[in-house]
Amino acid sequence: MNRTLTLDDGVLAGIALATGLLTAFLSRTLLRWLAKHAKRTKWSGDDVVVDALRTVVPWAAIAGGAAAAAAVLPLTKAVQHTVNQSLTVLLIFVVTVSAARVVAGLMQSVTSSRPGVAGSATIFVNITRVLVLAIGFLVALQSLGISIAPMLTALGVGGLAVALALQDTLANLFAGIHILASKTVQPGDYIKLSSGEEGYVEDINWRQTTVRALSNNLVVIPNGQLAKTNMTNYMRPEQQLTILVQVGVAYDSDLEQVEQVTLEVVEEVMKGVEGALPDHEPAIRFHTFGDSRIGFTVILGVGEFSDQYRIKHEFVKRLHRRYRAEGIRIPAPTRTVALQQGAVVIPQQRTGDAAAVQGEASPALHD
Repeated sequence: MNRTLTLDDGVLAGIALATGLLTAFLSRTLLRWLAKHAKRTKWSGDDVVVDALRTVVPWAAIAGGAAAAAAVLPLTKAVQHTVNQSLTVLLIFVVTVSAARVVAGLMQSVTSSRPGVAGSATIFVNITRVLVLAIGFLVALQSLGISIAPMLTALGVGGLAVALALQDTLANLFAGIHILASKTVQPGDYIKLSSGEEGYVEDINWRQTTVRALSNNLVVIPNGQLAKTNMTNYMRPEQQLTILVQVGVAYDSDLEQVEQVTLEVVEEVMKGVEGALPDHEPAIRFHTFGDSRIGFTVILGVGEFSDQYRIKHEFVKRLHRRYRAEGIRIPAPTRTVALQQGAVVIPQQRTGDAAAVQGEASPALHD
């Protein structure tokens, strides 16, 4: 020590430390009040900022009070320098962690508020958080007097070796970034791969894409595989889509009546079933003279991919019930099977209400 510690020094140091603690308590109380008001706003970014300030400001007040107390006490230059460095590192750590939370939270908030952007994709959030923490770590080392230039050089050389060793991991990372940047797939989209996997995209992180199938199971697909495979996205460019249902009626049906009845059923389904499009214009198209029926296609509108199953279910039930009430017949194909002694005959298909089985005797053989 440069001089002897006195009672006044202890009192002043205590006052400085108490002031820092009091300031921390008051600031935290004030920020808690601000957090309640921030939750009432529509934008979630202010919640992230206030939450980070609730961590930074109290710790900054405590560090300031401790630094003032150390300045009052008769400490040697070495001890004073060590205390100041320790408090600086502590403050840098708190600010870095809070900054990482703020940047990641703001990115999440901004992306989730824009359509067509990966709101819940954690890949960008994680990369941003890691970059901010890395910068804070380097700043802390620099504040301690440690030169970071040799470390950066070593990281550059070592990074090449790491890149060669982690080719698959890095391929998945950059594939995920490419997928999100190109906006071909976003969380919430319903996709189907050429390999058969299909479902809603739950998340795209640095290594893999998580897809939730309609059975509520999770399918994990590496980003590299997702980027290389053929894929159908049922949510883009529009979430609404049309589905086709094939129907057939007997040849003796009145096609004008069939069309009118079918359009009425389509309109009823579009307005009465959840997930259908009430504004969808009913449409049917006759297209085929089949073996036993006249075939046509009914075009239905659905809000999203998974709604089609419920809408098809209701449409088939209501159309069948209405056809029965109107006397419109949906024929089943019938077959005539001819049996010959000592020979196999391929069944021939014909139109009719019943199948007849006929047997014929084979002619006699002569020498």
